[in-house]
Amino acid sequence: MKILYILPLAMMLSCCSSVKNQSTSNSGKLDTQLLKDVETLSSDAYQGRKTGTKGAEMARAYIIDRFQKLGLKSYPQNVNYAQEFTFNARGGTKVDGTNVIGYIPGKGTNVIVVSAHYDHLGVVKDEVFNGADDNASGTAGLLKIAAYFAKNKPNNTIIFASFDAEEMGLQGAKAFVANPPVPINTIAVNLNMDMISHSDKGELYVCGTFKYPALKKYVDTNRKDIKVILGHDDPKLGHDDWTNQSDQGAFNAKNIPFLYFGVEDHKDYHKATDEYQTITQQFYSNAADAVLQVVKNVDKQTGLQQSLKDKMIMKN
Repeated sequence: MKILYILPLAMMLSCCSSVKNQSTSNSGKLDTQLLKDVETLSSDAYQGRKTGTKGAEMARAYIIDRFQKLGLKSYPQNVNYAQEFTFNARGGTKVDGTNVIGYIPGKGTNVIVVSAHYDHLGVVKDEVFNGADDNASGTAGLLKIAAYFAKNKPNNTIIFASFDAEEMGLQGAKAFVANPPVPINTIAVNLNMDMISHSDKGELYVCGTFKYPALKKYVDTNRKDIKVILGHDDPKLGHDDWTNQSDQGAFNAKNIPFLYFGVEDHKDYHKATDEYQTITQQFYSNAADAVLQVVKNVDKQTGLQQSLKDKMIMKN
């Protein structure tokens, strides 16, 4: 049985004009703050940012400091941006995690959640798994997007969610959707980044447009600086389905539309060699620009969907 999700006609017709031909190539220009953030978060000092460790605590402190300097607001229930949660790890061991949640208020009631997990694998057999691509890259991309909207007030409220414990089963994202800081029916879309900095082919994949086709118009697949490729949830293309491969899976489970940005697995994936030195710097800078452009395109839409529950059509 196939589930098709239909977004409101207003969203499809009153959206910003097609993103085709909007490409603004910054090829050759590196984003120094972006690179500084990913280099810092993936340094040995952070010990691989494993959930529940000193390294994860240091990563949170860094992200919180950046949120504060950018002027992001903290929800009252999340003191100093922290959303704490507990989950059962393998073997039944209880583990404490902490999401870092900030927001920039918009002009309306709709909410966009921009997310990236900051945790990684920690120290394995005396080797530090720094996780530069996975996922210091997405976290730094989130900070870049937050910096833009801190200077350019969004139409929609944008929550910037840096999730913990993704590597342990999307636990931070699950905790967020189970206890969101805003009514869950006001969350229109999740835009999630996980591994956006390492591609020798210059390819950035976007997952989510098969299930939520009305989101396709926000993605510029004609960029000149990198190849933006739709797929990895379209069975007709023969790719693995990435719907539940990162934190967007928790939003999809609540019928919240999503776009997921990432690269294909590479030789350094989940290895100690996933370090700052092995990311593809020019690709990364361009990929972060591409994601920012999608967020800007989505934010131009003031009539974003607030609830999908009555918009699902079931087909055999």
